[in-house]
Amino acid sequence: MKHLKNLFLLTAMIMLCSFSLQAQSKVAHVNTQELVESMPEMQNAKSELEKLAKTYETDIQAMATELQNKIKQYDAESSTKTDEENGKRLQEVQGMEQSIRQYQAQAQQDLQKKELELLKPITEKAKNAILKVGNDQGFDYVLDSSQGQGVIMANGKNLLADIKSELGF
Repeated sequence: MKHLKNLFLLTAMIMLCSFSLQAQSKVAHVNTQELVESMPEMQNAKSELEKLAKTYETDIQAMATELQNKIKQYDAESSTKTDEENGKRLQEVQGMEQSIRQYQAQAQQDLQKKELELLKPITEKAKNAILKVGNDQGFDYVLDSSQGQGVIMANGKNLLADIKSELGF
């Protein structure tokens, strides 16, 4: 019985200690999406991506115009050509359509790759600033309060302004 009493007392003390340790944790939050979008580097990355997208769009539009002109020409001349020539022309048009689709897919992949390439250093810089400010201010946890991250904040410090000043903007 005495051992049971001691075991119960020890368990109660451990639980109290763990509750007091949890109560001492300092928690802050930051909207990382807002932080990254407000960084000056992000504006440069967006404009570079828009410029690249516009280049691909112009190329695709030129290819589509060339295809439309070829289709009009072949339609106008189809009655004067043999079935064999019209078959070859049809294959040529289908090949051009396939080339355009492949180019669009490649352009999309290139844009995604470029976006990742441009965003990685920006997000790394933001993460490092969050860690530095969080550590400097003695926070145990810094939660991401961006939309859809599952964090609902009622209390806790918002570090966004402090991190922006750490980054120099």
